[in-house]
Amino acid sequence: MMLLSPSILSSNFGILEKELLMLNESSCDWVHIDVMDGVFVPNISFGFPVLEVIKNTSLKPLDIHLMITNPDKYIEKFASYKPEVLTVHFEACTHLHRTIQKIKSYDIKAGVAINPHTPINSLESIINEIDVVCIMSVNPGFGGQVFIENTFSKIKALKNLITKQKSNTLIQIDGGVSDKNAAALLKEGSDILVAGNYIFKSNDPKDNINKLKNIK
Repeated sequence: MMLLSPSILSSNFGILEKELLMLNESSCDWVHIDVMDGVFVPNISFGFPVLEVIKNTSLKPLDIHLMITNPDKYIEKFASYKPEVLTVHFEACTHLHRTIQKIKSYDIKAGVAINPHTPINSLESIINEIDVVCIMSVNPGFGGQVFIENTFSKIKALKNLITKQKSNTLIQIDGGVSDKNAAALLKEGSDILVAGNYIFKSNDPKDNINKLKNIK
């Protein structure tokens, strides 16, 4: 069954608590949190004080996505929020295996995100260590971008790698997800969809969550 993780980056921060309460009442599975440092990506999102509010308000498991340099320095702190999954970027990790093991040492799923230009075969030697691979279907940093169509071929390549290595790794898609492409993403083998604007910029966010959850 597909997991849906609404991206809080697209929410209205002025009414963040209300947005989180809406998610609590919805059929979504996780809450996706993009942490940006203005260095790894050209944007700054939110830090620990906002995460504290999200953790204390959300009844849904947290899906924390670190778009930051030197993520190892902060893993212990982010682990203290007890997320379902903590994702680092392949491109930001000099010693990826060590980073993954550090995340797992806190009994948290280890996620690895790859940018649009990063080939799937970069993960070949470590796929069995990764719980979730997050394929970025837009260039990371900002919400509301146009979905990159080449994502479909990357999903297919990743699915083949997972099958070949007999791995249990889940495939997450992040960026430009909507009811227009969700069915095709699932058909290619995606397990988790991250949606931002499609949910939070709509007139009825809960209804759009239900639409995505009911797509086969």
